[in-house]
Amino acid sequence: MSDLQWCFSQVKGTADDFVSDADIISCVEFNADGSLLATGDKGGRIVIFQRGPTKTSDGLKNVDYEVYSTFQSHEPEFDYLKSLDIEEKINKIKWIKKLNASNFLLSTNDKTIKLWKVTEKNKRLGSYTLPTSLIPNSIMDPSQLVIPHFEPMQTMVEASPRRIYSNAHTYHINSISTNSDQATFLSADDLRINLWHLDITDQSFNIVDIKPANMEELTEVITAAEFHPEDCSIFAYSSSKGCVKLCDMRSNALCDRHSKFFEETEDPVNRSFFSEIISSISDVKFSRSGRYMLTRDYLSLKVWDLQMEKCPVETYTVHDYLRSKLCSLYENDCIFDKFECYWSANDRYIMAGSYNNFFKIFDRETKRDVTFEASRDNTKIRSSLKHKRVCTGSKRKKDEISVDCLDYNKKILHIACHPVENIISLAASNNLFILQSKE
Repeated sequence: MSDLQWCFSQVKGTADDFVSDADIISCVEFNADGSLLATGDKGGRIVIFQRGPTKTSDGLKNVDYEVYSTFQSHEPEFDYLKSLDIEEKINKIKWIKKLNASNFLLSTNDKTIKLWKVTEKNKRLGSYTLPTSLIPNSIMDPSQLVIPHFEPMQTMVEASPRRIYSNAHTYHINSISTNSDQATFLSADDLRINLWHLDITDQSFNIVDIKPANMEELTEVITAAEFHPEDCSIFAYSSSKGCVKLCDMRSNALCDRHSKFFEETEDPVNRSFFSEIISSISDVKFSRSGRYMLTRDYLSLKVWDLQMEKCPVETYTVHDYLRSKLCSLYENDCIFDKFECYWSANDRYIMAGSYNNFFKIFDRETKRDVTFEASRDNTKIRSSLKHKRVCTGSKRKKDEISVDCLDYNKKILHIACHPVENIISLAASNNLFILQSKE
């Protein structure tokens, strides 16, 4: 992938200088076959894009996703018990594997998870007459009887809430993950992980609880959780302490004791005031094969073999040039940004976002990487993207950007990769960029 030529196939969104906070994209997710792409925003809306027919021009297959459905998933609420506002922002979206003509997806804000059914309607019930036996005191000629029937109509996509899972989390939900059994899913907040059955909305089972008896003794929080892609009893969750715990629900109903513990010991020589903050893991993803885990901390990506807990088998630096800027990043709160990570369809490539709307793709075989910029100004659709470089010294080359000139308000936090092809979608403020390889 890093050896391939890449281009932007589409850019969705507006180029306005002023962007409403409600329009900022907060999550991106492909469905199981990549035919649909869903985005959620801070305004509680979900937009679903559907892939159109593949067209070829100039030898390049054009990937086009067009708006398929838009609906309001969550509304702002108020917790009267705690006198707190509950934002409508969509934190996560997860697709349910398609079993019939309809599509299903889970969406969540800080407190409430909803299961949505997305259906196409291209027929409607036509006019008909009732038999005289059903109409009191009436006489009808049998030849005038019209049998109920369906008539074709313009295709309409309808999104309807099928289940609402609420009142199970005291703290903000940061993760949802569907199980490979297609019957259950988990939801995680700062201190607890709950297991749900898709058909049961008023009851969940608490499988992880790290809340201490005395909250003053709290030393870590859960930052992300995900089910194993193949084994329905195994899941992993990451911690603000920079570790990942692998749990097996077959060993204990309450997984207060992990099966495996993944943590890299920091060299005391490199320890600083910021060490604990930048070591916090913001995202964890199992590889498609299920053999590896990918974790993202503030400065790096790490690949872990599930059979080796002591240290990661691979480590990649995303923006190590920011190490000298940690003090200013702490002052403007950027050091607490939660970056996501993702695997490619064949597990060979991993990707993550950075500041200045930069994002990186790492080739695990060649150990090479490329940095691109998601920008409307410098991007020509279907033209090969140029590799971006950041200069840390005083002498800067023509095609480099100084580390002092990076825009920390522009950041790629949310990214998703097509499950089969070399297609990437990423969110930059209110814009959705879709990339494809020029094969």
